[in-house]
Amino acid sequence: MSSWQEFATQVPDFAQRVEGLFVAYKHHTMATLRLDGSPRISGTEVTFDDGRLLLGMMPGTRRAADLRRDPRLAIHSHTVDPLETNPASWDGDAKITGRAVELPAGLRPPEGSDWFAVEVAEVVLTKVGDPADHLVIESWKADRGHKTQRR
Repeated sequence: MSSWQEFATQVPDFAQRVEGLFVAYKHHTMATLRLDGSPRISGTEVTFDDGRLLLGMMPGTRRAADLRRDPRLAIHSHTVDPLETNPASWDGDAKITGRAVELPAGLRPPEGSDWFAVEVAEVVLTKVGDPADHLVIESWKADRGHKTQRR
């Protein structure tokens, strides 16, 4: 696992494009694991601050309880449909997997909320290629680095 800063230092252009997809919209989707191991999908907001990818949530939420019990998570950026007239102009969508580490009470902005930093295991950016007859899938994993596939 790596911090967002460690990932961004290794592949700055890729990290900037992924971060751009997350800051372009406020609401995203996060998956956590329930007590019985089944997935829970929740809306979430993300913040990039001081080299960290942060998740803030109201105190006492089910997803915070999920993360305290099992810190594994996946986050999917908000996405919009590609233009039918120019699918290759679509910015794509991004996915991040990793684990959440709860921030101590004194480091939570604002106080009273539950805050977690994400340790990143994998980052994926999928978009339509140009010409629009294939997908371009860029990915990074902490143990293998960055690669690009075309399908």
